[in-house]
Amino acid sequence: MLNRKNGTFEVKKTDLLGRIGQLHTKSGIIQTPALLPVIHPTNQEIPPKKIKQIGYDAVITNAYTTWKQIGEKASQIGIHKIIDFNGVVMTDSGGYQILEYGEVEVNPVTMAKYEESIQTDIAVILDHPTGLSSRRDYAKKTIQKTLDASLQTLKIKSNPEILWVGPIQGGRHLDLVAQSAIQESKLNFDIFALGSPTEIMRNYNFQLLMKMIFAAKSNIPLDKPLHLFGAGHPLTMPLAVGLGCDLFDSASYILYAREDRYLTNGGTIRLETLKSLPCSCPICVQYTASELKQVAKSERINLIAFHNLYVLKAEIQSIRQAIHDGRLWELIGAKARTHPKLWAAFKYLTSISKGLEDGTPIYKKKAIYLFSKEDLYRPEVIRHRKRIRKDIQLLSTGNLILISEIDPKPYTSLHISKMLSNEAQFNIPNQIFFISPIFGPVPLEISEVYPIPQSLFAGKLPSYSYIANDLKWMIRNNKFKQIIVICLNPDLHQLMSSISRNFSCKIVDLCTYAKSDQQDVAVDQVSHIISDNSD
Repeated sequence: MLNRKNGTFEVKKTDLLGRIGQLHTKSGIIQTPALLPVIHPTNQEIPPKKIKQIGYDAVITNAYTTWKQIGEKASQIGIHKIIDFNGVVMTDSGGYQILEYGEVEVNPVTMAKYEESIQTDIAVILDHPTGLSSRRDYAKKTIQKTLDASLQTLKIKSNPEILWVGPIQGGRHLDLVAQSAIQESKLNFDIFALGSPTEIMRNYNFQLLMKMIFAAKSNIPLDKPLHLFGAGHPLTMPLAVGLGCDLFDSASYILYAREDRYLTNGGTIRLETLKSLPCSCPICVQYTASELKQVAKSERINLIAFHNLYVLKAEIQSIRQAIHDGRLWELIGAKARTHPKLWAAFKYLTSISKGLEDGTPIYKKKAIYLFSKEDLYRPEVIRHRKRIRKDIQLLSTGNLILISEIDPKPYTSLHISKMLSNEAQFNIPNQIFFISPIFGPVPLEISEVYPIPQSLFAGKLPSYSYIANDLKWMIRNNKFKQIIVICLNPDLHQLMSSISRNFSCKIVDLCTYAKSDQQDVAVDQVSHIISDNSD
């Protein structure tokens, strides 16, 4: 087995911009995507050993708080023993305190040296988060202060085993987020991190958060992990992973527990409203909802916190499985339908399909599912439509024959074999395209290539007007002896009737044979029409 050096990030599987990977550190490997629970260095309500037992191989704690409460003595003990965690430890450096209180009693160089002295595995420089400030001049100052701190830290760091995190600032100012990402990416960081999401999430402005993530992700090296500070919630993690976040940290598990908020994969529920516990984690199989309500407050906080950790762990595992199966888009879509603000964020994905293509495999082992018009803009569909225009060379002579999509797929199945056998006898070459309301024109020659036959649309198919421009492009840019459109769908018939006002098309209406029990009759009709127009 190969030994990987610290900082190596191996990507094993991708979907959208989400990645299953391995980040190598001096204390072990982090399997991504990963959530790092926040651990207080001295006041630990949940024993870190228990967190490790649940399945968390990495946690994050605060070096600034450690410095304030333990001081230089921590250098002799080491952060792993201080928090009693046998795994990967990441340390924040006081940026959160700067966001909350405006300043801290330490400078970037002192904090960097302190983080090295306590032997952390992953260290964050002392950054200046932008927060939710709408003031552009203030956002620029936080970017510059963070950049200055980055330069100072990297200049004096001395332990090559520690991975360093370069924070990206800019807040709601997306162009400044991109600028900060470009500046930080020029420096020798092992990990990059996007700051200031917590306040944005509190306001349910998920679409803004997604835009911030994409602005950062688009401007950092692909071989480096992206961390999202303070964003550990089952509803937002799939979206964030889909846009390229590899690591998260959050104290939500304990913060929710203190307020008797019971976490589910669809959000939080007040314990007082629960009649039963919709979970089978070790906590929920030991207690009923009524019994949990009767437990003393301090113990109840611990129990709910444990439950919340199990839910968050299950969510991360669900995301990994979705990436492995090529179903991350479907998972995100399902989550998005649980809240209107999340749906707005999901719709944002439809506007950046091109940016999601690189991580989306060209071929997948499973079919893609489409549920609404938004799914027509997923990368697999957009990629196919673009490739038809770019890669398919149309004949300059002969007939162009356009046929309504025929079920069941693939189009070359036995029930149209007669049409294909007749094709070999034609004197005039025909170029046959099936017209899919999802993928547009599909050449017969590639009609069995993924994802065309391996796609399922729920309910009524979308209007053919969605692919009108594809059809116009095909007809406008080529010279055929004859264009024959065989319509088994009234919507396509209406569209082609409109298009034929500008282009000469022979439209054959076979819509009366569109029902599944008359498909064979329709195929016979199609075969005769092709044969009659090929002499």
